[in-house]
Amino acid sequence: MIVDALLLLLPLAAVSGWYAAKRNSHDLLITPPKENTHFTRDYLAGLNYLLNEQPDKAIDVFIKMLEIDSETVETHLALGALFRRRGEVERAIRIHQNVIARPQLPGYQRIEALLALGKDYLRAGLFDRAERVFLEVSDGNKSQIMIAKRHLLDIYQQQKQWDQAIAIANTLEDANQEIAVRVAHYHCELVEAAIASGQLAPARALLKQALNAHPKCVRASLLQGDIEAKAGDFKTSLQAYQRVREQDPDYLNEVVAPLATAHVQLEDKDGLLAYLQDSLQIFPRTSLTLTLMESIQYREGDAAAIDFMTGQLHQRPSLRGLQSLIALQIKAAAGQAGENLLILKELIDRLLKNKSVYRCGQCGYAGKVLHWLCPGCKTWETTKPILGVEGE
Repeated sequence: MIVDALLLLLPLAAVSGWYAAKRNSHDLLITPPKENTHFTRDYLAGLNYLLNEQPDKAIDVFIKMLEIDSETVETHLALGALFRRRGEVERAIRIHQNVIARPQLPGYQRIEALLALGKDYLRAGLFDRAERVFLEVSDGNKSQIMIAKRHLLDIYQQQKQWDQAIAIANTLEDANQEIAVRVAHYHCELVEAAIASGQLAPARALLKQALNAHPKCVRASLLQGDIEAKAGDFKTSLQAYQRVREQDPDYLNEVVAPLATAHVQLEDKDGLLAYLQDSLQIFPRTSLTLTLMESIQYREGDAAAIDFMTGQLHQRPSLRGLQSLIALQIKAAAGQAGENLLILKELIDRLLKNKSVYRCGQCGYAGKVLHWLCPGCKTWETTKPILGVEGE
């Protein structure tokens, strides 16, 4: 503990020494030198606390030794940031509050201290206080205001205050594609709430805003397809589902089943077959293969489906494809061959049961549920279906 405290306080002690020396050298030009007994006494007291394993009291002493003025504010801010990174948020808050309380503090440095205090509150989970602090940063420079607004955006997102999040995002002068994606999903969150309360007209209007913000928003297309399918408008629903392939083909597995349902409702099985074959040529995915296999099985029988699936596995091996092929062949197998196939299928079933289906491309978080907002790194639209032998 003593070593950690010493390492923490070395920079502060060094600055304290420099600052005292600077003050003394300045004073030499004006008055005769005299011993700074108060400084020495405090310094020794701080060291004594350290040696007696009382780092809290030592830190208090060293902080008091640094007079807060325009020349030492940066040191205080750095020390507060260091405490925050170490998880000692209460100390960070105390330091930054002391800096802000100084009446003669220049405006720019006060804003920097406010930003630091807001980060402290965020780290402590005190979102209401953090929000109030960041809202105070209104008379800073452009960079400081943008930093405060981005923190406000994170607060509103974490608290699921989607309307406030959209409002603050629309004021960001440095908005980029990442902000556009976030705004689209904020609208989608409001859409889901509107659907849950049966307000379809507002939901449709919100979907338009989501797609205006981010035209490649797959989630918006899926929601639109679902809304229109429930309303019985399968033509519009089909158009929404088909748009997913153009937006991001990695999400094709999410749309295959509802797209097939829409085609069936429209009595357009030939159109479904053509769409699946065309999609499979351009974007080979296991979900497409399995749906196409089922269509061939329905139209031409088990033998044709087995031939199709065997050919697909030669070109693009997958466990789910093998699982389906074995299920088809079990029907025609008899005796020991059938039992062996059944054992093999059970093994594959167990293997796939524990496999993740989705993975975040940014942090690697994996699971069986599609999260539009990654639970790991808190970024939108980075979680996608896993591709390859064990996935799509």
